[in-house]
Amino acid sequence: MAVIIILFLMNYESNTIAKMRKDAETIFYAGLKAVEPGAAVKRYCRIEDDHLFIGDKPYDLSRIKNIFVVGAGKATAPMAAEIENILGDRVTKGIINVKYGHTSKLGRIKLIEAGHPVPDKNGRQGAEAIIDLVNNAGKNDLVLCLISGGGSALLPLPFPGLTLKDKQDTIKILLSCGAAIHEINALRKHISMIKGGRLAQAAHPASLVSLILSDVVGDNPDVIASGPTVPDSSGFDDCMKIIDKYNLRKKLPKPVVRHIKDGISGRVPETPKTGDPAFEKAQNIIIGSNIEAIMAAKQKSESFAYNTIVLSSMIEGDTTQMAHVHSAIAREIIQTGNPIPSPACILSGGETTVTIKGKGLGGRNQEFALAAAIDIAGAKNIVILSGGTDGTDGPTDAAGAVADTNTLSRAMAMGLNPGYFLENNDSYHFFQKLGDLLITGPTNTNVMDIRIMLVT
Repeated sequence: MAVIIILFLMNYESNTIAKMRKDAETIFYAGLKAVEPGAAVKRYCRIEDDHLFIGDKPYDLSRIKNIFVVGAGKATAPMAAEIENILGDRVTKGIINVKYGHTSKLGRIKLIEAGHPVPDKNGRQGAEAIIDLVNNAGKNDLVLCLISGGGSALLPLPFPGLTLKDKQDTIKILLSCGAAIHEINALRKHISMIKGGRLAQAAHPASLVSLILSDVVGDNPDVIASGPTVPDSSGFDDCMKIIDKYNLRKKLPKPVVRHIKDGISGRVPETPKTGDPAFEKAQNIIIGSNIEAIMAAKQKSESFAYNTIVLSSMIEGDTTQMAHVHSAIAREIIQTGNPIPSPACILSGGETTVTIKGKGLGGRNQEFALAAAIDIAGAKNIVILSGGTDGTDGPTDAAGAVADTNTLSRAMAMGLNPGYFLENNDSYHFFQKLGDLLITGPTNTNVMDIRIMLVT
């Protein structure tokens, strides 16, 4: 009789975990759906009585000679497709840079696939073509700029004296040292001829409107895609402070360090700041962000009868440390029913960072899930999903991973040492062996990450 009861309980727990895992994925996809880029553009753009309304501002189409569409990012293809649906043959010409595979069928707007997160020659050629196009815009023209996450890597146009390889090496070093995205982008802006407001300079005196899908904490347009159409709040001196913070003077390419020093001394011009004439006719609109995805996920989780709380859409910091915090909350729910009673759904967003020490393969979301799996081992009925809304977590084909309270025991039964995979930054191969990678394919959107923690 005791054996029967034990088998029943084991089967019950297994079925419960399976349902929770399915719920977590459904909640994640609900968040994705809420930030579909084409729908976001449609919410903000419409034509009425020969006027193009962008937000609440009308643009008299009878007075506009040309409409040029440019942009870059993982989500810009569906954004461009919706612009073509709205404007049709009113679009004079356009060029956008997207990550390989993140495409849509376009007519009047040229689409260039390029490298991300490390820029490549396709990205440079596209950036050069974009600058050439907007340089030809006149005062009676309208430039629509479509920006989403990934735009920084997809708009590589090194400052004279710097090479594409200098830029590639710089980005690789910054991505591996644990620098925050605003720090990485500060350096990107100051070694670029298109970022940090320089695209706006090139488009002046045309009217310029940027439709922006945010992938940064706080939705600061200055940081998103390194702010090609907004005043730059950072300076060359800030760049040197970041270089010294991570002890990079001897690691970064010498021409890059020399360029930053030349900027500090005034031999290289600063990026345009607030008050520059380039921004007199510029409008920047955030059309989608992480909190929208999180709130849609919350609505879906509540429809499944989970008591749901949003921790924050602005989580930053080391991904392993953040995993420890989330795991501690799960254990607190089991122990005391705080901060919310079971069945519980804890949601968070933002973008954490990984300091690479090993030689494995993975990304911040997979590493988060692995660290959390170690923490929750031995508990009952906890599922944690961490996924990037763009469908690619680090240099992998996975959006993230799903872990639960049985993950560690399953791994040990297969002869896998979770601690070794975590130390070697090899979370991808850990979850691949377990069949627990979150594979979405390119989602054509990008609003940072969604983390879902279910406790029953």
